[in-house]
Amino acid sequence: MRPTRCYFSLSEIAAGHHRDHNEWHQLDHRPENLLIPGIAWGDRWVRPPDCRALSSGTADAYMNAHYAIMYWFREPMRETLDDFFALSERSFAWGRSPQVGWTKRPMRGFFVPIKGYAAPRVRVSADALPFRPVKAILVTQTRLDHAHRDAQKVLAWQDEIRLPDLLQTRGVAGAWTFGDDALFQPPWEEGGPGWSFADRNSRSGLPVPNRMRILYLDEEPADVLGQIEEDDRARRRAGRLIDASAVEEVMFESPFRAVVPWEWDWFDGDAAKGEARSGR
Repeated sequence: MRPTRCYFSLSEIAAGHHRDHNEWHQLDHRPENLLIPGIAWGDRWVRPPDCRALSSGTADAYMNAHYAIMYWFREPMRETLDDFFALSERSFAWGRSPQVGWTKRPMRGFFVPIKGYAAPRVRVSADALPFRPVKAILVTQTRLDHAHRDAQKVLAWQDEIRLPDLLQTRGVAGAWTFGDDALFQPPWEEGGPGWSFADRNSRSGLPVPNRMRILYLDEEPADVLGQIEEDDRARRRAGRLIDASAVEEVMFESPFRAVVPWEWDWFDGDAAKGEARSGR
């Protein structure tokens, strides 16, 4: 059964705890979550200093994020979310939830998958893309003004022109687009009190995007972004780019690298010292 909801979050980890956090998440937390019948897949990516340097957006609260986490959920959503949050509570009771002492989540929310796009060269279907290994992803989170007169024009351009064009860029394997589930029927309306992360009131203090796009990358993030920029110059001359800034605000755009087990040294040594010197 195709997943109908995704949980996505950005996390910021206190200095000195990255290795502990990665060991816990990759070797304990994620495997336990993947056992839940309603979870189709879960993945996590890192935003080391080189990716941070390629970031942009208006949501200052997101800019210190170190990691992105995503889980894809299958129906029935109520049972799946019950299991998902029950595991979180059990993990805490087992003494296996140490991240509460060193983690901030500047952004977390549920999204509805809208449409997937696979580059012809990769051969797999769009539905298979989240399961396919990548070197990196490019996350773009936006606020779309759905009431704007040009909203439909922008969405049609993204679907019919922008995404197909990006699939032609070297290193882009595919893409998925997502909408904030508040625009659909939220899965927690009849949920139990244990769904703390899904309680919209617990998230109201931070800006939450209502659109998200993920590009799946087969090559180095800087190389792919540079190629997109180069290709866009030709697309602009051909009239294939439009200015959507009046309709859609880019809150956060950043590449994230795939997390390789036991290779967790992105923020050690000079990189970590550089963060400390910059006050980040």
